[in-house]
Amino acid sequence: MVELTSLTSYWPLIRFLLPLAITNIAIDFGEQALNRGIASVKEDRVQMLASYGLAYSLMKFFTGPMSDFKSVGLVLVHSRKDRNKALLCMAVAGTIAMILHILIAYTDLGYYVINKLHHVDESVGGKTRKAFLYLAVFPLLDSMAWIHSGILLKHKYSLLVGSASISDVVAQIVFVAILLQSNLECVEPLLIPILSLYMGALVRFTIVGLGYYCNIHNTFPQSSSQEVGGNTSVKKMLNFWWPLALILATQRISRPVVNLFVSRDLKGSAAATEAVAVLTATYPVGHMPYGWLTELRAIYPAFDKNNPTNKLAGGTAVTKSQIKRFTFACFTLSLTMCFMVFWIPGVSERILVDVIGVDAGFAQLCIVPLRIFSFFPVPVTLRAHLTGWLMTLKKTFVLAPSSALRIGVLIISLTVLPYMGIHGATLGVGSLLAGFLGEATMVAVAACYVYRKQRKKPDMVVQVEDAAPMTDVPSRTQPDSVQEITEEDGQVEEDGERIEG
Repeated sequence: MVELTSLTSYWPLIRFLLPLAITNIAIDFGEQALNRGIASVKEDRVQMLASYGLAYSLMKFFTGPMSDFKSVGLVLVHSRKDRNKALLCMAVAGTIAMILHILIAYTDLGYYVINKLHHVDESVGGKTRKAFLYLAVFPLLDSMAWIHSGILLKHKYSLLVGSASISDVVAQIVFVAILLQSNLECVEPLLIPILSLYMGALVRFTIVGLGYYCNIHNTFPQSSSQEVGGNTSVKKMLNFWWPLALILATQRISRPVVNLFVSRDLKGSAAATEAVAVLTATYPVGHMPYGWLTELRAIYPAFDKNNPTNKLAGGTAVTKSQIKRFTFACFTLSLTMCFMVFWIPGVSERILVDVIGVDAGFAQLCIVPLRIFSFFPVPVTLRAHLTGWLMTLKKTFVLAPSSALRIGVLIISLTVLPYMGIHGATLGVGSLLAGFLGEATMVAVAACYVYRKQRKKPDMVVQVEDAAPMTDVPSRTQPDSVQEITEEDGQVEEDGERIEG
């Protein structure tokens, strides 16, 4: 009975994370479906896959920072006024991104960024710039969806957010299948994955928008109460967001940087085009078993006891030690999945051949890069867990140096490893792993700095309570309090609520 009660105490965490984890995996399947839309083209499929891969990775660099406004919605949006300010920020950012897309597509800036820097031939460069132009409106549409996703997560509607993203993926797959039957394959093959991407984003935006208006808008206060610090200013939103945006921009630019160095290392030859195509195919497959671990960073803010949506909540209490054990269980599951998919002979090849639609010879080139992806859960778990804790403290600024270290380690690896005989996609994925490890190390150092600084302050107890997971149970019996003293390093709140150990 005690063991059953202990297991059920993890149910709020499972219920919150599971839809987000499934969504993350589904998104990777969606990327594979988009790649299949290119791989199904009868002529120049490698060239098309490389062109789309370059354009898509550059586009993700612009949309990546905006997706982290989900964290602003999760932590800082407490009223309709806060939401309007967040939407204004995203509208401006989306418009700027759209203008940059058009400039890269039509000006010499695009020729330099794509043709010259990546050392691709005129055919691949032209197709890449054209694909980038087609994707110009996507950042604006995508940004409008993210802020509503964050607000829904704040109110524990993770199932709705997950359903929206899964519907996005389903729409992409359906439209790829439909468009492959049209004459687009002959007229403009690049439009097959791009139009499918737009339709999926439109479906996701519609679902999260309707979800917000049906479930939250009518109960959302016009202004924030003083209990949560009053209305959040645009400056406060931007100060909270920019370190997270910088980190995600660095993460997203990593793929274009890898493509750039891999292509230049092979002198823009046919082997370079093939290597970029291998990277395009392996990114979503390699990301699938571990990418969902990133969602762990939403757990701390969602279960923070100072989250207004938790004040009236009832259910099972969540402590810091439970979050730690839950995080370790997720890490173990992800690592097991990686080794099962990438190290058991034939499994990864079947995914590449049956899902993406590449030939068996091309799939063989992807085996070694995919096996390197097996080690990504280590830095990703550490980074997500500590980032969530720092988000709850609203001390995201200490995370900024990790982005610089990541890109520095990445470039050093891309420069040094070729002298060790490592080239092509293996060079790219190996350097990505080095960058991940460097970033996770710096995040750990930042977290230790904040922790030690708090310990030295007289008002340490108040600050630690601010970061503590929220107690859903309003009162507890004496044995519960005694048990927490043992579990949480002997610290107990006056009203019997659980605090962070």
